[in-house]
Amino acid sequence: MQEFDFILIGAGSAGAVLANRLSANGCHRVLLLEAGGTDRRLFVQMPIGYGKTYYEKSVNWKYHTEPVAALNNKPSYWPRGKVLGGSSSINAMVYVRGHPQDYEDWAVTAPGWSWADVAPVFKRMESWDGVQHSQRGTDGLLSVHSTHDEVHPLCNHFIDASQQLQIPFNPDYNSGDMEGAALFQITTQDGWRGSTARCYLHPALSRKNLTLKTKAQVKKLLGSGSKFDRVEYRQNGKDLTAKARAEIIVCAGSVNTPQLLELSGIGNPDNIEAHGIKTIHNLPHVGENLSDHLGGDIVCKSRLPSLNEELRPLSGKITAGLKYLFGRKGPLSLSVNQAGGFIRSQPDSDRPDLQIYFSPLSYTRAPVGTRPLVNPDPFAGFLLGYNPCKPTSIGYTHIQSNDPFEAPAIQPNYLTTEHDRHLMLEGMKLMRRYMSTDVMQKLVEKEVYPGESIQSDDELNQFISENAWTVFHPCGTCRMGTDRNTSVVDERLKVHGITGLRIADASVFPSIPTGNTNAPAIMVGERASDLILEDYRV
Repeated sequence: MQEFDFILIGAGSAGAVLANRLSANGCHRVLLLEAGGTDRRLFVQMPIGYGKTYYEKSVNWKYHTEPVAALNNKPSYWPRGKVLGGSSSINAMVYVRGHPQDYEDWAVTAPGWSWADVAPVFKRMESWDGVQHSQRGTDGLLSVHSTHDEVHPLCNHFIDASQQLQIPFNPDYNSGDMEGAALFQITTQDGWRGSTARCYLHPALSRKNLTLKTKAQVKKLLGSGSKFDRVEYRQNGKDLTAKARAEIIVCAGSVNTPQLLELSGIGNPDNIEAHGIKTIHNLPHVGENLSDHLGGDIVCKSRLPSLNEELRPLSGKITAGLKYLFGRKGPLSLSVNQAGGFIRSQPDSDRPDLQIYFSPLSYTRAPVGTRPLVNPDPFAGFLLGYNPCKPTSIGYTHIQSNDPFEAPAIQPNYLTTEHDRHLMLEGMKLMRRYMSTDVMQKLVEKEVYPGESIQSDDELNQFISENAWTVFHPCGTCRMGTDRNTSVVDERLKVHGITGLRIADASVFPSIPTGNTNAPAIMVGERASDLILEDYRV
């Protein structure tokens, strides 16, 4: 059995960050275990390649939720990264810090996580190449790219339509005021995807004190009473064990982290013992408090050219490929979510309550897994979408057996609150107000779906039930707080009542942030490294 100072489980958005930071001083031996394989794949490294990895089993856990009552009793498909970089290697790369009030909310139950605490961490981790601002970082490890000069011309029509709706243009939603229409900032580096694997992990792999093992899935944590110091994992068909002299840090994500805790006997006995696992440590909220952003969208046929014509035909794919191959430019170097913004649809909201997405490309939804997103519709089209920023519907995820290789049950409980149902409907009505602007009236040839026949609230609600989709931001399943009766980890990310075990990933979020969750997950990795190194000064 090999021994290390720190064992990290999961080389994802936070785990790759910790691997870099904990090994930087050369004083600590660090083992990083990743269930997936290498990120050295073209469709992982190419920014728009997530349209293919969306369904690629070799880099994706490809989870499905339980049937959701509000979605006509259908399951929701949840792609999650199973590869170096985790979901930062297969996501749409949109970089959003969140609203300052989000972190003031966190600090109510988790002191030390206020905006004043986390803003310097965001600044430290960024290498921002846009217009300089005192709140933005320029020499961090995470590459954050301004797309202002590269987005498709259709994005300008979206910005103009926003202004006709009295939604001003915001040149940088990550400094100062978050509200307004915007061109999304993305995590790319010189035309490549700027995942945490690229920005944090690969530069650290030459260090002799950092050991990486891929395709090494952790089966359970081992310990007794209040201390866990070993992990059992399977690699190449063999069961192996490693020991942590200082700590184990679980960074496996909002689905896999609570699954691993329950497999190890940590959680609610009602959820564990039914599967023949002895409860070693009673923590009732493991796997609870699941929150996710649910979205809706409109697809329109455009009178002007869109990315569809560039990316659907073989000739267009070849042209785009050549642009990318010889200059790391063109549509393959960007996200398809190129524009959007954050708006306050309700006058009493204390922060934006709807996030908007504009893609100068359309892909009329087909059954899950039937075609990759890199095959857009056979007409000039675009997609205008949205999601409520602070949903109040809460779900859960729990193991279904004692088999570590069986996916857990995931129930997001979408749209179980009046707040969420109201905002989903308001979002769809906002999309229609966009369609009514002079700018869009001149641009839109036809609303493909929902279609003009869908008008009443009842009809729109039915459309939402049939077509709403996850925006892939699950979080909160091992949330942080000082009260062990309502949380799983304390404000220093230590699992309540256990020595030698921390969690650092999106599962610790006390509540869901306003916006995309990848930047906050990376921030948690950075903040966790500060806390751990404070405890183990050399």
